[in-house]
Amino acid sequence: MSDGPTGSTVPRRQLGRYLRDLRNQAGLTVRAAARELERAEATIWRIETGQTSLRSVDVEVMCKVYGASGGVTKALKALAKETKAKGWWHAYGDVIAEGFDLFIGLEEATERLDWYESDLVPGLLQTPDYARAIISAHLPDEGPDEVERRVQLRMARQVLLSRFFKPVQLSAVVSESVLRRPVGGHTMMVEQLKHLADVSGLPNVAIRVVPFNAGLHMGALSGMFGILRFPCNGEGREVEPSTVYAEGFTGALYLDKPAELERYDRAFKDIWHTALDENESKHLIMEMAGKYAEG
Repeated sequence: MSDGPTGSTVPRRQLGRYLRDLRNQAGLTVRAAARELERAEATIWRIETGQTSLRSVDVEVMCKVYGASGGVTKALKALAKETKAKGWWHAYGDVIAEGFDLFIGLEEATERLDWYESDLVPGLLQTPDYARAIISAHLPDEGPDEVERRVQLRMARQVLLSRFFKPVQLSAVVSESVLRRPVGGHTMMVEQLKHLADVSGLPNVAIRVVPFNAGLHMGALSGMFGILRFPCNGEGREVEPSTVYAEGFTGALYLDKPAELERYDRAFKDIWHTALDENESKHLIMEMAGKYAEG
């Protein structure tokens, strides 16, 4: 079984869910399945959460252990072949943090993205210089070439917002502190804030700012998070369950249980309605850009 992070994210997650359901139907715990398959429990968990791709022969073995029918086994083997397809970000594999390819793949398949940031400009809205300053600070031991590759990857992700075919619908909220934190110096902040104002003019992008005087709101309790929402099939159901992405200093969480999603949904709605509207937010953004320009 491959533990590498290659392959297409959505088919990997779909395959993982099917295999998890088969394991549960067979009455096997993760530990018992791992013992039967002679694999580590962590490997089974990674497969079931879509964090690793599988060969068809591996799927066949798992289906046999789980008692799947011949038809189900054939279908899942075909799905396993789809997980091998590589996205454009594979070319940046040398600088993608462990597990982050999962997020990039989900982001690529997203139809709508709700995002809240309390401290920094969201990655999809950063200028190259702003991104470079953050990456350099976060990875002080990386050389300039590696930092530049990471900046290029971040800029490549931003095509989602301007691509011709179905650009992502982005609703982003940032705290006023994001505007007032001079990342990289005043000149850089002028450029970054003007970029925010420009991007907010795209028909598929809405940016709001939560001012300091808004007081306590859900964003102050939740920290940063994003909700990725996926297209619907012909039956009106999402091809993938909506997923919450919450980033921490040492790793990230992916949450897709209905109760978890509902809680973050409510939080985002509270933050969105607490924030200034788009016009007021753009005015504040440009006002802050003016103050940085004055020095």
